[in-house]
Amino acid sequence: MCGIAGIVGKMDTNGADLGAMLRALAHRGPDGEGMFSDGSAALGHRRLSIIDLEGGKQPLRNVEGTIWLVCNGEIYNYVELRRQLEARGHRFVTHSDCEVIIGLYEAYGDQLLDHLRGMFSFALWDARKKRLLAARDHLGQKPFFYIAQPGRFAFGSEIKALLALDPSLRQMNLAALDQYLALRIIAPPLTMFRDVHKLPPGHSLVLESGKKPVVQPYWDLSYQPKFEGSESQLMDQLDDKIVESLRLHMVSDVPVGAFLSGGLDSSLLVAMLVKRLGVQDLPTFTIGLPYQQFDEAPHAQKVATQYGTNHHELTIRPSLRRILPDLVWHLDEPSDPLSLCAYHVAQFARKTVKVVIGGDGGDELFGGYDRYYGNIYAGYYGKLPEVLRRRVLGPALSLLPASGWYKSVGHQLQWLHRLSFLEGSERYAASLSYFYFDTGRRRSLFTDASHEQLAGADAEMALKAPFDALVGDTVDRMLYADSKIRLPDHPVMISDRMTMAHGLEARSPFMDHRLAEFAARLPSNLKVRGRNLRYIQRKLAARYLPPEILSRSKQGFSSALPYILKDEYREFYGEYLQDSELVRAGVLSRAPIQALLREHMSGRVDHGNRLWLLINSEVWYRMMILGESKESFRNAAAGGEIASAA
Repeated sequence: MCGIAGIVGKMDTNGADLGAMLRALAHRGPDGEGMFSDGSAALGHRRLSIIDLEGGKQPLRNVEGTIWLVCNGEIYNYVELRRQLEARGHRFVTHSDCEVIIGLYEAYGDQLLDHLRGMFSFALWDARKKRLLAARDHLGQKPFFYIAQPGRFAFGSEIKALLALDPSLRQMNLAALDQYLALRIIAPPLTMFRDVHKLPPGHSLVLESGKKPVVQPYWDLSYQPKFEGSESQLMDQLDDKIVESLRLHMVSDVPVGAFLSGGLDSSLLVAMLVKRLGVQDLPTFTIGLPYQQFDEAPHAQKVATQYGTNHHELTIRPSLRRILPDLVWHLDEPSDPLSLCAYHVAQFARKTVKVVIGGDGGDELFGGYDRYYGNIYAGYYGKLPEVLRRRVLGPALSLLPASGWYKSVGHQLQWLHRLSFLEGSERYAASLSYFYFDTGRRRSLFTDASHEQLAGADAEMALKAPFDALVGDTVDRMLYADSKIRLPDHPVMISDRMTMAHGLEARSPFMDHRLAEFAARLPSNLKVRGRNLRYIQRKLAARYLPPEILSRSKQGFSSALPYILKDEYREFYGEYLQDSELVRAGVLSRAPIQALLREHMSGRVDHGNRLWLLINSEVWYRMMILGESKESFRNAAAGGEIASAA
């Protein structure tokens, strides 16, 4: 795990530009720095040492010194690959897991990607051919950003490395802001910076002398043909597949711990690590909250006690006043409530271990979100005559309270009613944008000048395109769209940045692409069955976990932050939205923002999630475009705390 950066083409001959990029990534790799340059290309690496602690320094090279590599991540099947390559006569320079990429390139060329099993982003420079090959892992666990300018190509693990190289890149991408406000994600190739691009998961990039970079896919999920067999047989196979993935993910030369939230995913992985792999005294980490409704620590403690883990628990009182600028800085893009949770648990775990196992991917593999059955129910409701829904049921539902918890019955029924008038990918995209800024709300939010720039843009196309591309039932199409877009660009992106903020490596066994391939071909009714989500995963978990863990509804406090921190949010509204720089710049309109504030503050309508998106967009704009420092935000926060205390 680490941070990588590089330049092909015009560069500072003394390495000052690459050095600046690496300094911006120092938090990702606090254990060391390495650089290579041959005048045509320069590769840089910040190291978090996990495997081959003494000899695994990067950039890596072949014996002849004609191929050079920087890689961020872990190759979990490297022992097997190394054995195969040595049998073919390949000679290795180090014992690093990432060095197998060089051997595979010499043996198979760009088809090396067919052999890798892990999480990675890498750049390989073939000095003989003056050719760069870069790639990002199958499901996008590791990031890769790049710019392509006349005479220069550059890349980095985080956008801040590219900004350190070229400050003129600090120009907002309006299409990305549009997408963020609609879906709470920014999908590749977009980033919030106009000329910075994001390499999609499962894609490679080739740059040859005198040519533009060529980006193309090397892998995709397939949901057909479906596996046959009894429920118990498929569950046994799933059990073995997860154990196989866990065994690979435990490969490390340093101790490995695990996040334990008390939810289904992390609890199942911890239980299987102990029961199936025989891991003793597994360090586990939980963040507790002084809010009983959202505190998962007691449930995590039950699992920790049952399996005898070396459990660590920290109770915090969440606050965003001082930490919000840090979250935005590490993300390089607008924040999300999940980032606050991830930041604190990563900071806590890093005091004990360098590597943690996490549960990312379970929802997308096995069907864990309410919208999966909600979209199906919307189809049933949509069979009622349209005139009945519009003239009778719609007016009746509008009388239900629109304030309070966003998962309230009133909100869910109004959501279902709205979706019933849409179909296919339009319905699925709207199932997300409903709680943020749908097309109508964004139409009023953006100024006329912004709409001119956005002419022809479709913020929801990022989700609609993969949904429409898959041939299959509705559940499979939703899972596919989420696995391709929402998973890598929301929870996984946040997990990477928040763990790397503290020099901690997070590993996600559910995101092993072989396990994902198996899960995709399970029949849909083994994932979503009526209102029962994660059907087969819960059946499997019954072998390992107590009933009270299995029967719990999806919890956590990330989505509840606008309600838990309502006093802080009230202050944020005044600080960041009453005098918005995005309004001053002519990007957003003042009137609709003021209307949202009035409705929310009066308690008539719940706009908590929408206002959160606006606050973060505003903080991001002030920091990343206008250049306000983290310190200025913290000083303002300290002043607010003093005023509140007075």
